[in-house]
Amino acid sequence: MGSLVIAFDGVYSLVSLLLTLLSLAAAQQLKKPNSQASKYGRQTVESMVIAIKAAVILVIVLASLYSAVSSMFTGGRPVDTTVATLFGLFNVMGCAYAWWYIARKNKQMNANLIEAETKQWQMDTLLSVAVMAGFISAWAMEFTPWAHLSVYADPMMMILMSVYFIKVPTQMLIEACKSLSRANNVTLASNS
Repeated sequence: MGSLVIAFDGVYSLVSLLLTLLSLAAAQQLKKPNSQASKYGRQTVESMVIAIKAAVILVIVLASLYSAVSSMFTGGRPVDTTVATLFGLFNVMGCAYAWWYIARKNKQMNANLIEAETKQWQMDTLLSVAVMAGFISAWAMEFTPWAHLSVYADPMMMILMSVYFIKVPTQMLIEACKSLSRANNVTLASNS
């Protein structure tokens, strides 16, 4: 469909799924008493996984922001808004279900990894809602005297979403790095 936003949303969702699998694998390893992961400590392993997830998400957001800004200076991007809106609706339902399911699991497990997953799927759901709303707005714009500006809707949505969504992975990365630093200091102190 030629949409930066849909490409970003799809890549973000795929990466979210892969990172969720990474979190689940780490959580599973931490349950085992003699696992390699458990010898490093729960906090260290969880912080490492969260840092990896945050860094990957941050790279995706920054790359998408760059593409969107480039598109704004090269005449925008025409998008089939009808198909894009239907895609948005389907994606909102899928992401909302994943967010609800993981948040429910987090209430049972109360683990940092699951909390990070909850935030990640919350971001994905909000992103999908914003995408759908943006495409509905772009579709409506096509019936106005400003129809020629509708090609800028996709890159503008991507810029706005990138600026908004850059905060969460940045905070996750900072907190994970602080946690790793604290865990490293504790390990160094106990070895002295």
